[in-house]
Amino acid sequence: MPPKASKSKSHSKAQEEKREESLQAVVSRTTICLVNIASYQHAQVLADSYETRFTPFTLERPRCLLPLANTPLIEYTLEFLAHTGIQEVFIYCGLHTGQVEEYINSSKWKSSSSSFRSLTLLKSDATSVGDALRDLDHRDLITGDFVLVSGDVISNISIEASLAKHRTRREKDKNAIMTILLREAGIEHRTKSAGRRPVFVIDPSKKRCLHYEEMNSSTGSGTNIEIDPDLLSSHGELEIREDLIDCYIDICTPDVLNLWSDNFDYQSVRTSFLYGVLKDYELNGKTIHTHIISDQYAARVKSLRAYDAISKDVIGRWAYPLCPDSNLMRGQSYRYGKGEIYTEDGVVLGRNCSIQNRSVLGAGTSIGNDSIVRETVLGRQCRIGRNTVLEGAYIWDNAVVGDGSVIKRAIIGKGAIVGNNCIVEQGALISYDVKLSDNIVITGTRKLTRIKAGGDVSPQTELAVVGEGGEGYDHVPDSDSDSNRSSASASLVYRKPDASLSNLSISTLGSTASEYEAMQSISRKDSLVSETSNEAEPNKDFHVEATSNILDSLQKDELPDNIFLELNAFRMTVDVSQHEIRRAVVTAFLKRVANLEASGLGARESVQKVFGKYKAVLDRTIFDKEAQMKPDQIDLLILVQEQLVGHAKGDNLMLFVAKELYDIEVVEKDGILQWWDDKRSKDGEMTKLRGLTEKFVSYLEEEEEDDDDDDEDDEEDDDSESG
Repeated sequence: MPPKASKSKSHSKAQEEKREESLQAVVSRTTICLVNIASYQHAQVLADSYETRFTPFTLERPRCLLPLANTPLIEYTLEFLAHTGIQEVFIYCGLHTGQVEEYINSSKWKSSSSSFRSLTLLKSDATSVGDALRDLDHRDLITGDFVLVSGDVISNISIEASLAKHRTRREKDKNAIMTILLREAGIEHRTKSAGRRPVFVIDPSKKRCLHYEEMNSSTGSGTNIEIDPDLLSSHGELEIREDLIDCYIDICTPDVLNLWSDNFDYQSVRTSFLYGVLKDYELNGKTIHTHIISDQYAARVKSLRAYDAISKDVIGRWAYPLCPDSNLMRGQSYRYGKGEIYTEDGVVLGRNCSIQNRSVLGAGTSIGNDSIVRETVLGRQCRIGRNTVLEGAYIWDNAVVGDGSVIKRAIIGKGAIVGNNCIVEQGALISYDVKLSDNIVITGTRKLTRIKAGGDVSPQTELAVVGEGGEGYDHVPDSDSDSNRSSASASLVYRKPDASLSNLSISTLGSTASEYEAMQSISRKDSLVSETSNEAEPNKDFHVEATSNILDSLQKDELPDNIFLELNAFRMTVDVSQHEIRRAVVTAFLKRVANLEASGLGARESVQKVFGKYKAVLDRTIFDKEAQMKPDQIDLLILVQEQLVGHAKGDNLMLFVAKELYDIEVVEKDGILQWWDDKRSKDGEMTKLRGLTEKFVSYLEEEEEDDDDDDEDDEEDDDSESG
């Protein structure tokens, strides 16, 4: 419904004039910030997400205080606001208000040296973002334009340019009420949700957002969006963008709050407010614009999958200077080391323990003899026993892991105890102070806690789950307790194919099979690769994650041995075939070739640079060099063909790749010839890629015939000599 005239008039002309003189921001526990643009600036942070995606951890702590790379999420948001020049901050609290208040009051942001002029906590019993923003409007705290930021945002973006453009638009048109900051990243970026994907329809001439929709493959809306035909007829050009990361950083006018108050059915920022305002443009006349960036970092920790991806980005220094060794908090002492390993003071390492790439070790943590720590974040004062294996795990402060235990891609909460010889499978969530006895196996679908939904310690202990002497039980969401909050599932199934996800679940650190299919069904302008293989369901998650990891390593110029070591370790956790290893390698290599071509390097040079330099990775996927038949080499070349189907210059690239593989001795002459004769290489669209390679194959065939003739001549000579 359109905004009511009486509400609009309630804002006086004096407030309208004051709007041009100040900049405010609001940050809530949902992590939303509002900012007014002026001689000094303000922010409000919503500290409640009004969602259940991080249960069971959020039964005891607000999401904004959960650690990412051993620093609370809200710390990153406040650092971002400080760097943008915000002077006044309001933190909007919902659940766990006391914890947020205690943290803020003891933080550097309340000290005399704080970057903020003031920081104020606002308490509310709101049960949704919509209720929170309507309450904010009624408080009359916002007197001018503001920046609305989600409190779990991690960003190093400089917003001066977007503020200037917003201000210019606002001066020309008072109905331009909002500017959304978006980041180019491509469809398959790991910080994006593959299951629910936002689509922005934009008028490129005015940067105006005309339509917003979220495609969700699990509900049947994974490949289509509905656009008003009038938009097509009234705009000369439209961009339909699925390659954008929504930063959840919005520059707004007070009219935004007016619209929230006038529409009580608005509950969420995007699917309710943005979609509704754009849909009702003819009624309200309000316009919303976009500002798209490509060279800075911004992402929201909106799910456990995003938590994992953004942790890797922070550790990998993609969000610099927001990385561990910046020591954002008082008392931190991280030092950056080789292999992106960050270590604080007081870490004790046992004999022969191995600390491998992309790991973070907090102060006072001890690791026992012969243990392996790989791509893992360890908080402060953790005690890790002997012969343990920690891979892709997040172990929060004061946790204990016993001797011989294995934890892979799981989260262990603060103060939790894992006994000796336990196995915690990928995807498991073990919340605060849970205790596991010895020899316990926790499957990836488990979410263990000691707290009931109401916040009290549960008297229940499931001995069948935690063992004799253990403490905790498997958390099952209570539909009644969650009825007033977001129903998005909090299930975390990193890569478990047998797990069941609700239609709205995106809380997974790895893509699900349905997400994979949806992602592959969408083509993009700069895509080199199309997926045509019909592998089994369990392998789809592996392919998405493995390809992403290899491509990331190629872009970072890591050593071939390190790339294969990580890939092989990942393969062992999910038990996939060598065919799947080759498939992931080929896909990542060809995507890297496409990246190099886009930067101006020629196709041949790009192929040589990637395939030649990382020959060692390819060599370790081939096991038929001594055999007469070459199934591995044939498979490698078939995979290259499959990936190049539909590419404009696929036949060129096929020739360059085949020749390079032969020149660097990854594929032998017999491998090339057997591939050429294989029926699969001639099937359907695949045959179009053979044209330019035919001369190369003919050359090898002639060489083969010459070799045969030489062999016959040698035999005749031998016979004559013996005669």
